[in-house]
Amino acid sequence: QPHFVESGGGSVQSGDSLTLSCVASGLPFTSYAMGWFRQAPGKEREFVSAITHSSGNTYYEDSVKGRFTISRDNAKNTVYLQMNVLKPEDTALYFCTAGLYVNPYVADYWGEGTLVTVSS
Repeated sequence: QPHFVESGGGSVQSGDSLTLSCVASGLPFTSYAMGWFRQAPGKEREFVSAITHSSGNTYYEDSVKGRFTISRDNAKNTVYLQMNVLKPEDTALYFCTAGLYVNPYVADYWGEGTLVTVSS
């Protein structure tokens, strides 16, 4: 059974940066695209970013383009989300996911989430 350990969330000020990490186990990591979703209070879960298994292609939701960068280290079974110039509207529970299909990205497995709170 796939398992994800997410970390890096926290409470920051508007304009600050955070890097989320997700260590995956229980699945052939290099066979899966990895992605991040988020869910803000009172809102539906939304796609944030995804990266193909070989890091050849990355995808971003429009509101995070130019501010967030997704990357992965296949030797460490880890995917990262570097978040810069954070805004209060980025406040959400961020979920690490794995999926076989990208563009559009379809998440097959989900982590439990790490909370990001951005205050103005």
